[in-house]
Amino acid sequence: MLTFHNVCSVLSSFRLMGIPGLESLHIWLSIPFGSMYLVAVVGNVTILAAVSIERSLHQPMYFFLCMLAVIDLVLSTSTMPKLLGIFWFGAGDIGLDACLGQMFLIHCFATVESGIFLAMAFDRYVAICNPLHHTTVLTHAVVGRLGLAALLRGVLYIGPLPLMIRMRLPLYKSHIISHSYCEHMAVITLTCGDSRVNNVYGLSIGFLVLVLDSMAIAISYVMIFRAVMGMATPEARVKTLGTCSSHVCAILIFYVPIAVSSLIHRFGHHVPPPIHTLLANFYLLVPPILNPIVYAVRTKQIRKRLLQILKIQAKIR
Repeated sequence: MLTFHNVCSVLSSFRLMGIPGLESLHIWLSIPFGSMYLVAVVGNVTILAAVSIERSLHQPMYFFLCMLAVIDLVLSTSTMPKLLGIFWFGAGDIGLDACLGQMFLIHCFATVESGIFLAMAFDRYVAICNPLHHTTVLTHAVVGRLGLAALLRGVLYIGPLPLMIRMRLPLYKSHIISHSYCEHMAVITLTCGDSRVNNVYGLSIGFLVLVLDSMAIAISYVMIFRAVMGMATPEARVKTLGTCSSHVCAILIFYVPIAVSSLIHRFGHHVPPPIHTLLANFYLLVPPILNPIVYAVRTKQIRKRLLQILKIQAKIR
């Protein structure tokens, strides 16, 4: 480590604090966090298995759901094993490149997930407003291209964040990150030098992803609602809206925690650090836990297939 003026240093590693202010409770906090991570992994792997086995689920909506499951596994796995290591063994040390890599994975795949929700909204719009052309518009190839486009957008949007830190801000005031993972703003606050470019770029990406994507999704659902209200019978309206309810729940589960966490990080200067860090972890854990539950409970085909798998397992035993 090279030090300049006894203030700023060239670092090769950082130390993550876990949940600042709750260090004495880390071993107890590992129980709910470990349990939630286990539920998230089992739930999303189960969704992937159910869709891959059941040929009737080989439809655009369920392919997008599989993409969500993979993204949720990446988001939770990029943070939870390290957090549990901090809780159990105090293993908070993380290399600079590993820290920037973790930052990229978290923010990139959160951006990708937002893109998948946008693609799912388009799928629901075509299925309800133009049902006769749904299978011809959203072919397997088109679904794959939409998923690839969401991934490329995430890489292009988020790729510059760690690169700008690596190239523009090599000096740091401290090696202690008061967070459980390498969140962008948590790292930026430790840097010496002018970080305005990084801050403006981060805010711009947040606006593009959260605001524009949510606006586009809202517009699609306004059009869907108008089409539903034009249906002949109340039974048809209820049935059609029911097909969208899982998607709406998943959107709220994703956007609400991430928006609250972002607002608190930017403007909630009086919020205690433990509360902020816990919220930041929950927005990475809550969607991976609840998405499989929401879709399994509210989607008849998935629920039916899962019950069949459970019955088979019971007979084998």
